[in-house]
Amino acid sequence: MFYNPENLYDTQNNPNTNDDDLTPEGNLHWSGQRYWDKLKNVSKVIYAVGENYPPALIGICEVENKSVLHHLTTQTSLRKDRYEYVITDSKDHRGSNIALLYQRDQMRLISKKSYRPFIDSVKTTRDILHVTGRIVNGDLLDIFVCHFPSRSEGIKKTTRYRITCAQLLKQKTDSLFLIRKKANIIIMGDFNDYPDNASLYEALKAKGIEDNISAKGLYNMFYHRLKEKDAGSYKYRGIWNFIDQFIVSGNLLSKVNRTSIKDKAAYIFKDDFLMEEDTKYGGKKPFRTYSGWKYLGGYSDHLPIYLDLIIK
Repeated sequence: MFYNPENLYDTQNNPNTNDDDLTPEGNLHWSGQRYWDKLKNVSKVIYAVGENYPPALIGICEVENKSVLHHLTTQTSLRKDRYEYVITDSKDHRGSNIALLYQRDQMRLISKKSYRPFIDSVKTTRDILHVTGRIVNGDLLDIFVCHFPSRSEGIKKTTRYRITCAQLLKQKTDSLFLIRKKANIIIMGDFNDYPDNASLYEALKAKGIEDNISAKGLYNMFYHRLKEKDAGSYKYRGIWNFIDQFIVSGNLLSKVNRTSIKDKAAYIFKDDFLMEEDTKYGGKKPFRTYSGWKYLGGYSDHLPIYLDLIIK
């Protein structure tokens, strides 16, 4: 599962980052009650995605620090599921980080690494998290969790930021293809780009699963859904799009029927409790925690995505 839960921050002011809005005294009036309600909401989403059996692996972005993950995994309904976690220590100016939660009986941690994209001498962004683990059938699994730079400064200006991140990610996956006889790679994240944008399709070379599957290729599990109407994990100005995605290595797909991959492998979780009426553009939209400075008490401006991986 991957989820951008929309600012999963504690209430403490970090003097080294720009998190002032997310404090009790800040513009968002981020109180202890709101924080604990947020943690409860995130755990509810995780349980709902897993149909009351939480996913073995959960990628999360927009999480502030280890204490938040500690509270999430030990002070909510997730405490009985024995999650461990790994988190980056990025230089993002807001203090936003990337994390992976994993169930100890489903994966044994082998290594954890964090890769820092260099945008320029001033611009910073989130690190790319790389976790290697051995799953229950004995195979190695390499997991990358990403949150590429946003489009908030304009698409034209920020495209190169996301291409830089994708190029770094491509270097790391290419290295794995050289050293692993069978590289089992899952890349998940909020890429702030669509599957056919330059960062993912050209720089990372993540293709659609319509292409011939190569064991050492990368395949975007949502590429073939780009033409679907009203489909996606994020709605911007009335238009749904795919910015949260799974990308996997061909070795994970080579023995699976291609039609089955398209229809049954990767999903967007769009349950009713995560949605509200879109009074401006029509239809539904994600029920988020904040709209501007206004507290709504919802879940996130993103919908979670999930992937079924059959272990043999």
